[in-house]
Amino acid sequence: MAKPVRASLGEMWITCQVCKGDLFRERGVKLNSSGGELFNLAWADETATGLICWRCGFVHLFANKEIRLHRAKDVS
Repeated sequence: MAKPVRASLGEMWITCQVCKGDLFRERGVKLNSSGGELFNLAWADETATGLICWRCGFVHLFANKEIRLHRAKDVS
């Protein structure tokens, strides 16, 4: 299972929009375009950081490259 992380943008800590939790699982997400798919160039599409709330499972997507991930203590 993935390790929990906390995330920040500059001085601002990110919390879940749904449950206000602050622990997430991180996953890279491809932002596929129809043109890229059509011409078999999906590998060149932009990527985003996906943060999946540890508590409720809501998925947050960040295309901002300034996002910083911080290790969190293990959660049971």
